[in-house]
Amino acid sequence: MYRNKIGVKSKRELTQLLHVLRSFKTEAAAIGFFQELFTRAEIEDFALRWRLLKMLKSGVPQRKIAARLGISLCKITRGSKVLKKRNSKIKQVLPK
Repeated sequence: MYRNKIGVKSKRELTQLLHVLRSFKTEAAAIGFFQELFTRAEIEDFALRWRLLKMLKSGVPQRKIAARLGISLCKITRGSKVLKKRNSKIKQVLPK
């Protein structure tokens, strides 16, 4: 169960979106869905967050990540805290 602070209505909508994502048979269909649902900037932010988490997991120092990606240390620290959580779902699914 997801234990973060998500309201009941938001949780219901998030659950519906997860079911939709699971229903796609191809990567192209899922990407098309994301392109319709999110703006280009939102997709770029989403991909940037994933890139940052991969870099953290592979041991790249936070200051190097900030310089390479042009993002604040605050954003990086948030990602670092997620990866330090005992049962981090993100840490479990990030590529090695």
